[in-house]
Amino acid sequence: MSEHEPPLLEVQGVCKSVSDAGGELEIVRGISFAVPARQSVAIVGASGSGKSTLLTIMAGLDAPTRGTVRLAGQDIFALDEDARAALRAQRMGFVFQSFQLMPRLTALENVMLPLELAGRRDAKNAARHMLERVGLGERLGHLPRLLSGGEQQRVALARAFVVQPALLLADEPTGSLDAASSARVMELMFALNSEQGTTLILVTHDAGIAARCQRRLHMEAGRITE
Repeated sequence: MSEHEPPLLEVQGVCKSVSDAGGELEIVRGISFAVPARQSVAIVGASGSGKSTLLTIMAGLDAPTRGTVRLAGQDIFALDEDARAALRAQRMGFVFQSFQLMPRLTALENVMLPLELAGRRDAKNAARHMLERVGLGERLGHLPRLLSGGEQQRVALARAFVVQPALLLADEPTGSLDAASSARVMELMFALNSEQGTTLILVTHDAGIAARCQRRLHMEAGRITE
């Protein structure tokens, strides 16, 4: 990021509290950081440290109790839910530990879905090309239940990258995979990230994966300790 180039993502004073039988529980506590375009960032920390909650706030899927998030200068919490959903569709990609594929749709249809929602006329060809890029050109017509875990996560990668997002958010993307599948998925994720110039923010417990990112943010008890 040059001296005058604004960051792609800004997290400003973000806090998240919930109420339970024991009173108020702070999950995220006053977090601020900025991420320039094309940077890869790993968020690491123990289970329960607030990593996934922070990621869902950055995605605009959960609102902070205080603070805000800006994507390309836009305060995402100044938008209503429909406008936030449109912003996610246009600018963000997501990869989850549990794949989050539509079970009644084929691999091809799952990857076409975000393109169709965006009104892309070339949805089928673009989805086919991306599935071929992740090594699944022979699996286009398969439903998720007929695919291995590693193959399902490669479909999820194809779906995330096919829209060419400015920002990719990944939450423990290899947490459900064996070592060989995990290695292949991460090679693809970093390769696609480099090819498209995407900004990557990745939540992981894996120190090896975190070490491949340009920057690491350590979370402990809801705070960034970096």
